[in-house]
Amino acid sequence: MTGDNQKQAASRRALDFVEDGMKLGIGTGSTAEEFVKLLAERVAGGLKVICVPTSERTAALALKLGVPLSNLDDMPHLDLTIDGADELDADLCLIKGGGGALLREKIVATASDRMIVIADASKVVTTLGAFALPIEVIPFGAVSTVRRVVQVASAYGCQGEVKRRCDSYGEPFFTDSENFIFDCAFGEIPDPVSLARELNLIAGVVETGLFINIASLALVGTPSGVDMIEPK
Repeated sequence: MTGDNQKQAASRRALDFVEDGMKLGIGTGSTAEEFVKLLAERVAGGLKVICVPTSERTAALALKLGVPLSNLDDMPHLDLTIDGADELDADLCLIKGGGGALLREKIVATASDRMIVIADASKVVTTLGAFALPIEVIPFGAVSTVRRVVQVASAYGCQGEVKRRCDSYGEPFFTDSENFIFDCAFGEIPDPVSLARELNLIAGVVETGLFINIASLALVGTPSGVDMIEPK
C-alpha cells in the first residue's frame, strides 16, 4: 500500500473502536482528515456520535460532511480521541503539531478516556526527533523565550536550528489561539520525557509537540495491513 492507502487503512481500522453514542475528539492533519471522511460515511448511515474538533480546519471539514460537533465547554469529558502523529516510537511517545494545532490537540486528548493514534508506517521511528519539534510560544517576549528553550534543550543533548513557522505567504504563522510556533530541528531526542517536562516549565512556552503518556494505542498502516502498537 502507498502512504495514502496506509492512512486510509489505519483510519478505517480506527472506526472499529467507535461505538454508538460516543463523545469523540477528532484531530488535525491529513491522516485525521481521512478518519473524519470515513466517520462521516458512518454518521450518514445512522451512527450517533458527537465530536469535538481540535482545529478550525477540522471543524470546517466535519461541518461540511455532516458530522455533529460540540466543544469542551459543553462536553468536557470525551470517550475517545482519534488523531494522527508526525512521529511515534515504540513507547507511544509522539511528536505532533505539524498542522499547527498541538495545544488544542493535547487539551482534547487529555480530556478523553483514551487516545488512539492513526498513522502510516513512515511515522514510526526508533528515536523521536527527525521531525522538527513544534513548540507553541506566546508572541510577547518570544525571542527571550526561545533563547531559554535552546538552553534547556542543549542540556538534554538536543541542538539544532530553531525557526519561527511562517505561512505560505512568508508571514508569521499564528495558531488558532494566536500564538507562534517555533520548529526545533534538534535531531534525535534521547530523553523526550524529561525534555517535555523541562520545556513546559519555561515561562512563555504554551505547549510542546511532545505527547508523553497520552496515547494508549496506535494503529499503523503498513504495506501488508494495519499493525497495533501499545505502550510497553
